[in-house]
Amino acid sequence: MRSVNQASDPSARTPSHHPRPPAGEAAVPAPGAGPVDKRRDAFFDNAKYLAIVFVAMGHAWEPLRGDSRAAAALYIAVYTFHMPAFIVISGYFSRSFDASPGRIRRLVTGIAVPYVIFEVAYSLFKRWADDDPGHPISLLDPWYLTWFLGALFIWRLSTPLWKAVRRPLPLALAIAALASVSPDIGDDLDLQRVLQFLPFFVLGLCLKPEHFQLVRRREVRLLSVPVFAGALAVAYWVAPQMNAAWFYRRDSAQELAAPGWTGAVMTLALFGCSVVLVACFFAWVPRRTMWFTALGAGTLYGYLLHGFLAKGSRFWNWYDHDWIHQPLGEIAVTLVAVTVITVLCTPPVQRVFRFAMEPRMKWAFKRDATDLARSR
Repeated sequence: MRSVNQASDPSARTPSHHPRPPAGEAAVPAPGAGPVDKRRDAFFDNAKYLAIVFVAMGHAWEPLRGDSRAAAALYIAVYTFHMPAFIVISGYFSRSFDASPGRIRRLVTGIAVPYVIFEVAYSLFKRWADDDPGHPISLLDPWYLTWFLGALFIWRLSTPLWKAVRRPLPLALAIAALASVSPDIGDDLDLQRVLQFLPFFVLGLCLKPEHFQLVRRREVRLLSVPVFAGALAVAYWVAPQMNAAWFYRRDSAQELAAPGWTGAVMTLALFGCSVVLVACFFAWVPRRTMWFTALGAGTLYGYLLHGFLAKGSRFWNWYDHDWIHQPLGEIAVTLVAVTVITVLCTPPVQRVFRFAMEPRMKWAFKRDATDLARSR
């Protein structure tokens, strides 16, 4: 597997990337990580597309959990690995980030600018669609999906630190555990999520190409089947009692009405479960070019745009129809979610919304010394 520097790919960012230096390069996401190599590894594009499909399905299943134990179990299982998988890929493609002017520029245009645009857009959408004219527009309090862009911006800037310390992953886990028992952190920039998901980004920074080769071995693929089956069985068993908010990692243990010490325990337990399922997920991601491989370059678009439909379906009471809560209705909702997210990742949609996702903004930045030298 070639270690193509897809960091410039919005996958290193959030969910997307494009041949031109992505404004953001990372995992769903991956902006500002390094020079763009036009050769892309189909494995990572496939992984990003499949992961964003799971994100969309998870959002579609959320209103069904109360009436279906099976939907609740699938929801828990998917939430255990889909965002961790994105974040691991983001970290992996952030390894070359060094805060140079070019990478900072892509970080701003590929993450910071889309964050501002969509934070405002989502807030205005809620005011209109939810008949909530008083909903505030706050760049410090991300609403819905935009938290990921803010988190990725912070993680990417911290990359040089994690590359400098001796034991980056244990340190990141310690920080996440401390955050989980600290109810006073507050909601600014969704800092709880930034800190509690941090170990997955750092894990990605620590990974090498051979690690991905390892999980793609035939024996690992075979072993992943009973592991996934076991995870679904456990999720089905715990679904009625399990508070799904643990998987969002946006609250401390005390805010979830649990003893403080459980925060650290759950941080480590969920990290272990997530890493195992992420490895199983990667084991089944196709290595060759598939019909959906090109869509891996548009995952950021699908991620941010599908949120309007996901939230709108609640605001407009689409789930109030009884047939939706029957088995055939749940299957139909799942298929609609897959179709919608697939369409939103396509090149035509990317062309329409590139002004917001990957603006060039040459007017906002000085030309660095390298560019000036090349132009002479």
